[in-house]
Amino acid sequence: MRKGVLEYCILSILSEEDKYASEILNTLKDAKMLVVEGTIYPLLTRLKNAGLLNYRWEESSSGPPRKYYGLTETGKLFLKELNTTWDELRSAVNLVTNAKTT
Repeated sequence: MRKGVLEYCILSILSEEDKYASEILNTLKDAKMLVVEGTIYPLLTRLKNAGLLNYRWEESSSGPPRKYYGLTETGKLFLKELNTTWDELRSAVNLVTNAKTT
């Protein structure tokens, strides 16, 4: 379940603008999602191989070139579907868990 949620979070992060891996990790860290580099790179590769992400190299003034990831059109459509599924899942879980606490 965590893998699927992490993929969803990464696609959501990239929906606003292209980012490099460290920026993605920082955004996840700021949200209290502890993810290490060894987890994120294989995930980014898997999403790229699935046609959901693309990347480009960009020169950096503070070091080596950076690989920026962005959503493909397929990735944007998939994220839209995930948003709908997430809303449905969240509503269902809220119904079940709220019924238990009242």
